[in-house]
Amino acid sequence: MLNKKEQRLRRSRQTRERIAKQGVARLTVFRSNTHIYASVISDDGTKVLAASSTAEKAVLEQLSGNGGNTAAAALVGKLVAEKAKAAGVEKVAFDRAGFAYHGRVKALAEAAREAGLQF
Repeated sequence: MLNKKEQRLRRSRQTRERIAKQGVARLTVFRSNTHIYASVISDDGTKVLAASSTAEKAVLEQLSGNGGNTAAAALVGKLVAEKAKAAGVEKVAFDRAGFAYHGRVKALAEAAREAGLQF
């Protein structure tokens, strides 16, 4: 029987296999209890084109509390989308890394879409 982390990692591998076949950059998300991290990775998986997280000093200064809420996730989504567009990336595949599309993960995705990323 798999534990919770192993189940999430199994879902993550399945998603990454499907994304690799698409041949587009991917927007990956990692969620911890206190922070959320987002990166745009090139289509071949060798370069990080843009990244943002609530652990960055500039982002923490804009937040009025901790980095573990939906407002913080929305800010990270907006920032990573702006950085990706500056790097020339318009279309990405969303890689939620096995996390449920709910709460902070959903807030990050919607903010990235509003900022102009297509997925």
